[in-house]
Amino acid sequence: MSRLLQRWLDAGRVRDLDVHFARTLGADDDAVAAAFALASQATGLGHVCLDLTALAARGGDAGDWRPPPLAEWTARLRAHPHVGAPGEARPLILDHAGRLYLYRYWAYERRIAERLAALAAPRTDAPEAAWLRRRLEERFPDPPPGATVDWQRVGAAVALLRGLCVLSGGPGTGKTTTMARVLALLAEHRGPRLRVALAAPTGKAAARMQDSVRALRAAGALPAEVAAVLPEEAHTLHRLLGLHPLTRRPRHGPDHPLPHDVVVVDESSMVDVALMARLLDALPPHARLLLLGDKDQLASVEAGSVLADLCGPAPGFTPGFADTLREATGQPVPAGPSPAPGPLQDSIVLLRHSHRFRDDGGIGALARAVQSGDTAAVTAALRARDPAVRWRDTPDLRARDEALARRAPALFEPALARARPGADPLDVLRAYTAWGVLCAHREGPAGARRINRVVEAALAGAGLVPPDRAWYPGRPVMVLGNDYTLRLFNGDIGVVLPDDDGTLRVWFPAPDGGPPRAFAPARLPAHETVYAMTVHKSQGSEFARVLLILPERPTRVLTRELLYTGITRAREAVEVWGPAEVVAAAAATPTRRSSGLRDALWPQAAAQ
Repeated sequence: MSRLLQRWLDAGRVRDLDVHFARTLGADDDAVAAAFALASQATGLGHVCLDLTALAARGGDAGDWRPPPLAEWTARLRAHPHVGAPGEARPLILDHAGRLYLYRYWAYERRIAERLAALAAPRTDAPEAAWLRRRLEERFPDPPPGATVDWQRVGAAVALLRGLCVLSGGPGTGKTTTMARVLALLAEHRGPRLRVALAAPTGKAAARMQDSVRALRAAGALPAEVAAVLPEEAHTLHRLLGLHPLTRRPRHGPDHPLPHDVVVVDESSMVDVALMARLLDALPPHARLLLLGDKDQLASVEAGSVLADLCGPAPGFTPGFADTLREATGQPVPAGPSPAPGPLQDSIVLLRHSHRFRDDGGIGALARAVQSGDTAAVTAALRARDPAVRWRDTPDLRARDEALARRAPALFEPALARARPGADPLDVLRAYTAWGVLCAHREGPAGARRINRVVEAALAGAGLVPPDRAWYPGRPVMVLGNDYTLRLFNGDIGVVLPDDDGTLRVWFPAPDGGPPRAFAPARLPAHETVYAMTVHKSQGSEFARVLLILPERPTRVLTRELLYTGITRAREAVEVWGPAEVVAAAAATPTRRSSGLRDALWPQAAAQ
């Protein structure tokens, strides 16, 4: 083994897996061995590839070794028999930009770029402009007050005219409402046999999507033709594709495509590169794909930042397509640069107007300041004394814990009070959405595991939960693993309640929207108490109010996207607890994931 890798392994710099990968490929040269091990490690850190150019420019990440100059390093790698150029079948692929991929991740990116470019082409079955304009005016009669362009109407037009439509926007910008109206237009244009699939990357996100659609149906907001084609259930992408951990291939793929005309994916920012590739593989040639999400949220836990890469520079529509949209929508749609910087230019729509947050302050102003990375504006929004935004500068951990212990009973007593015999589990779970206590980390002094212990001790001290019992009525529980037999998945949240004979069970919402399901505690997969959760786990959820607890010093995990995601889980109010310098450092630190997808989809923008 390379002595360098042995030192890194002993120091915890790389994993056993990374070293084993490099050894298996026969890397004895330190520069080659380091590249192989770091390429393996990169995917575990969320990157799709290892950016040799960036690594060489900063002199590496390990103090005891510096990589050779980039030209020499890439030449030594290209000379290795297991490193190939794009298009070759080798374990590792080195592209012209100095990105080193594990082969399967290079293949994922290539398939995504090729399939999306094909989907983004104009539809041959698109409706005529006059018909579309009449229908759009009927479906979108009231543009947002003060808005120059009704971007929801524009988004609907794009979805009818193109095979791919990406609707990106923050909370309350109308993504779900636009999606429902798009389906109404498609159902009217294509007829009642339109086959629609609703999907999301996690069970929690799928359930929320399902609830949103049912709320629209209950409010009478869905036309009869949409109600006829819209499915009752939203699936996880894994379930839609037939992915199972015990099988190597999904049920649906190029040889057995999905039986749908339209596939709608919510919370697309959480979709990793491998899952997106499999979804695109499974789409039939005639299908439309509608991706909903917020490009500024946290990226997927697994490798890639697909939605952010898709949206790229969001330069505006090509002049010709802007003309088409103006004719179809009656809106003054602005044009972007010509020639197009990429094949997706006419498929990206950014929804700008939030119906949830005010434009002049509160959560909306704080979220926009974080998005822009303007640390002065972030600090000003936190200190503005707006009733929807509060900030507690908590550099002292003991003072933070004491403050949290004082607050906890008031936060959770309403939900615990509902946990009586005969209670509706869904009612208790809804009560827990009044407050969301979110943490940047799972471990550490400000991590979710420790904060849960502080909260539970405070509740026991107030007499709201028993101090010496692991299982008690009202205990909220989050599943940490997948159990396909029980249909319980990572991130699912249930609540402990007695059944009819007084035996404690853990109740979870049914995946299909039916009655809640009860499980004996001993049957659950890995799980934990969840008065507090990480911001990552909160994606796909929303709360009336959020208490966001940050660590005492900046960390690699604490980024602009994490701060933005935590803040925007709140509908009404947010409290941020953390030192001023930590908040500022997070706002100033965007997530950077190495990938070639953005350059593949926006080649001219990348060349500028």
